[in-house]
Amino acid sequence: MREIYFAGGCFWGAEHYLKQIHGVVDTDTGFANGKADIVSPTYEEVYTDQTGYAETVRVRYDERIVGLRFLTRMFFRAIDPTSLNQQGEDRGTRYRTGVYYTDPADLPLLREVFREVEQTLDRPMQVELEPLRAYYSASDYHQDYLDQHQDGYCHLPLSLFKYAREAVPETD
Repeated sequence: MREIYFAGGCFWGAEHYLKQIHGVVDTDTGFANGKADIVSPTYEEVYTDQTGYAETVRVRYDERIVGLRFLTRMFFRAIDPTSLNQQGEDRGTRYRTGVYYTDPADLPLLREVFREVEQTLDRPMQVELEPLRAYYSASDYHQDYLDQHQDGYCHLPLSLFKYAREAVPETD
């Protein structure tokens, strides 16, 4: 299994979207790449925007079924890559967008996808591309939130979840 970390605004909807993709075997909501002196932050601490952490989804996937290029392209379908520290109505540094990798060998492919997306934009891209420095899982309350609360808040349109379920994955 491989893993990649996507920060796509509110992690409830991002997780629900990403786990619909065939080949994704596990997702986990948490907080990534905050201040080094803050260890294992809580949701309440991250919500203050003082920790530097972003709401993030860890995605474990079977690369025999779905490739990193495909996953990253799908991630870009679910965000506004030109929006700084905001997705939908959610605002703050905790809602910034980013792709955080653990394997340096993934960087060339990720840069290639970022370039593809940048060529389609009329404003500067605001998505971070960085190595994962720290990740802490959120509490159980925030895991699979939209499965547990079908009428829960989500900034993503329902049609996007259907799109992810029906997408035919590609390998790299």
